[in-house]
Amino acid sequence: MGRRDDVRRRTLDARAEDPGGSGAATNDRDRARELWSAVRCAGLLLVALLLVDWGAGRITPWRAALWFALAGLLLVVLCPARVCAGGNWLTSRRLVREHRVRTDLLVSIRCLDGVSRRLVLRDSLGGRVEIDPDVLVRNPQLWGHLAPGARKAAADGSLRCGRAVLRRLDGEIARAVFRASGMQ
Repeated sequence: MGRRDDVRRRTLDARAEDPGGSGAATNDRDRARELWSAVRCAGLLLVALLLVDWGAGRITPWRAALWFALAGLLLVVLCPARVCAGGNWLTSRRLVREHRVRTDLLVSIRCLDGVSRRLVLRDSLGGRVEIDPDVLVRNPQLWGHLAPGARKAAADGSLRCGRAVLRRLDGEIARAVFRASGMQ
């Protein structure tokens, strides 16, 4: 008799397959630079706090542990997501969890404006990925994997919300490619 976990595992395995069969995946090229930037910020904060405490003569093991914890928390907050795309899928991996969507089964694409713009993708299998749209603008290869699946979902009628966002991103990425190639 099949258990509930077995059904979920089969669903995740089916989602992990590359339906396009391309086998090639693309990662965010700038992630390493952003990760080092986060490490530098956390390290500078730690050094500054320890130096101020040491200069004031108030450093203790407990205060040092507190500053290490604070710098670690800053690192966790600043750590960028690892965005990867393949045939008909897109994943975003944070420190603890990975989120995946099937791009050919998208039901909505929303752009949330605020302090930092976020692009929220949802598929019909219940997957949800939230990424920074600038990652797609900086990495046209990621967009090259995402766009055909999203266009297929729009043509099939499963994409109920987000056609305007898709067109706007298409324009932004085209302008970025022209700018990078010096054709603008």
